[in-house]
Amino acid sequence: MHIPVRRIGNSRGIILPTTLIAACGFGDEVDLRLEGRTIIIEPAGKPRSSWFEGYVAEKDLDAWNAIPQDEGTDEWEW
Repeated sequence: MHIPVRRIGNSRGIILPTTLIAACGFGDEVDLRLEGRTIIIEPAGKPRSSWFEGYVAEKDLDAWNAIPQDEGTDEWEW
């Protein structure tokens, strides 16, 4: 699909078709970045929004008990 680059004040811009915007899941804001000579436009998301999805807290797990204990007090040799 070829789209003309238009003058918008002192800038230049493109107008994306509504169907393309809907198919990409864009809201009112997008993330825009440049990779080489390619412009990447992605839906704006909240940073780290899905980090804890599916997380189940382990009630009886003590993280310190999982760390291996030193077998002796000897110095390490490199």
